[in-house]
Amino acid sequence: MKPETAKFLRSRFREYYLEESLEPPPSLERREWGFILFDDMPKFVMRRHKSFSTRSELVDYVRTQVPAHAYHSAALYQRPGAPTMREKGWLGADLIFDLDADHLRNAPTSYNEMLDLVKVETEKLLDFLTGDFGFAGEEVRVVFSGGRGYHIHVRDPRILDLGSGERREIVDYLTGRGLEVTRFISEGQAEGDFGVETADVIRCSPAGSPGWGKRVNRSMITFVEQMRALEERKAVKILSSVDGIGKRNASKFRRSLMRDDVLERIRRGESLDLFRGSSKFWKPLIEEYLEEGGVHLGFSRDLESGETDEPVTTDVKRLIRFPLSLHGGTGLRVTPLPIEGLESFDPLRDAVVFSDRSVEICLRAAYSIKMRGESFDLAEGPATVPLYLAVFLMARGVAELGKALD
Repeated sequence: MKPETAKFLRSRFREYYLEESLEPPPSLERREWGFILFDDMPKFVMRRHKSFSTRSELVDYVRTQVPAHAYHSAALYQRPGAPTMREKGWLGADLIFDLDADHLRNAPTSYNEMLDLVKVETEKLLDFLTGDFGFAGEEVRVVFSGGRGYHIHVRDPRILDLGSGERREIVDYLTGRGLEVTRFISEGQAEGDFGVETADVIRCSPAGSPGWGKRVNRSMITFVEQMRALEERKAVKILSSVDGIGKRNASKFRRSLMRDDVLERIRRGESLDLFRGSSKFWKPLIEEYLEEGGVHLGFSRDLESGETDEPVTTDVKRLIRFPLSLHGGTGLRVTPLPIEGLESFDPLRDAVVFSDRSVEICLRAAYSIKMRGESFDLAEGPATVPLYLAVFLMARGVAELGKALD
């Protein structure tokens, strides 16, 4: 980033902070703070171990230093400004979740599509937290990170002193890691005209079951609906690829899924023995599609296929972005939301804080994005764009201020 570009961004951030009423998190005086200043970029040197006794101290610091990135601890400390973690005196921590589109399987490359996908995972997580765990709405805070996802802050006295091990168990439940599908299906024997027959039958938990039982049921409903919506050739091809079915039985099995009573039988938790021997096909199918029911928090259920972002939730000394600050990599506001406001929230409209006055920039490469309801398809080289888009592109490193890169 050119010095002129960094200076321009810092000036725009300063304007925002001078006007914005910054509200600190609860227990401000017990939290550690960390900042990355524009002068510290692109090395991203964190200036941490800072503390503030009052809101005015915090606001004065932000307005004077104008950080590119601002963070506070999820943890509460006796001495949050102490220079080492041992000296701080840990008192407890909020339960934090960080959902980032970069960590989702098959994440799209389009920024707009990334944000749409990660919102689905966020809604799924909120369903777990308010449904399965019973956290009240006022105890759960949703925050758009300003980047590629959402942060969830759970502030409930019951979780404050949980250690890393207990928090890992929560993560395991949310992601379905180690989940035994046999806990949610039952196997038995079918009753025929001449008594009990030898053919096994399988039933899943009914739709009204608590916890993961209803999600197993939901995954089966989703699977059947998908197979019914596909043309037969495509459905058979998918079924043939599942272990335990094979090409010989795929066509017969798909035809059985078209029966009028299948979906209702799944919802009621009734026998799924649609034809003799079909029960043995259900278990691998349920296991295959069950992952869609868990929350993707940065790793796969078996931990064999990707990076992990577990420390976000299990690290009881984690720093998290300060809500209402600006994200130095996008210029978007780190935006707190009520749970009911998530569905209608559009990050590239509602987290945009700068005006539409014209600014001359020079792009390093072609770039396409939709912001504030307007689509932009920009070619490499000089361009004149609205300020909000100029800030976004410069913060992302896609463009420099002015008509030339050098």
